Amino acid sequence: QVQLVESGGGLVQAGDSLRLSCVASGRTFSSYAMGWFRQAPGKERDFVAAISGNGINTYYADSVRGRFTISRDNAKTTKTTVYLQMSTLNPEDTAVYYCAASGAYWSRTRDAWDYWGRGTQVTVSS
Repeated sequence: QVQLVESGGGLVQAGDSLRLSCVASGRTFSSYAMGWFRQAPGKERDFVAAISGNGINTYYADSVRGRFTISRDNAKTTKTTVYLQMSTLNPEDTAVYYCAASGAYWSRTRDAWDYWGRGTQVTVSS
């Protein structure tokens, strides 16, 4: 059974940092592109960041570039862990953050991703 499980969300103050984790299991995800999306109340689910299967290439939304860093750990064959290090957080970063996996190429489009987690809430107070 494929599972993507996010963790690490919480309530922080503006300017703080937070690291999100996503554990992907149930199949071999080491070759999958992995990504993070976020959805604020009343808004669409938007692309945040993605990383290639080998971890060499990373991609970011303009709104987070320079503040967020995506990385991954493929060391274990039974699961892949993806991280999103978030720095200099501001209230506009408040959202539910979702982890996603794609067997093809990464995309800013939600429909291109094959598997999704249930999300973790990040709330940034001013």
